[in-house]
Amino acid sequence: MNAEQLLKELEQIFRDNFDDDSIVLTRQTTSEDIEDWDSLEQINLLTAIGKKYGLRFQIRDISGLETVGDMVDLILRMLPEK
Repeated sequence: MNAEQLLKELEQIFRDNFDDDSIVLTRQTTSEDIEDWDSLEQINLLTAIGKKYGLRFQIRDISGLETVGDMVDLILRMLPEK
């Protein structure tokens, strides 16, 4: 999987979590860009992402996430290579 494919898949997860089909993600998207994206919603997003990709995030992994691009890079690093 490449970053572009992952970004599209994450977009659907965000749309589902926020119940908003108008969300369009870019690598530069931040919590400031999406209404209701707060710390609780961050946990919900990471839980949904973890379930989809079979990942377990550690605090040290997610503490530096500032943009969706940072999230994409982290997930790609954590995914097993195929």
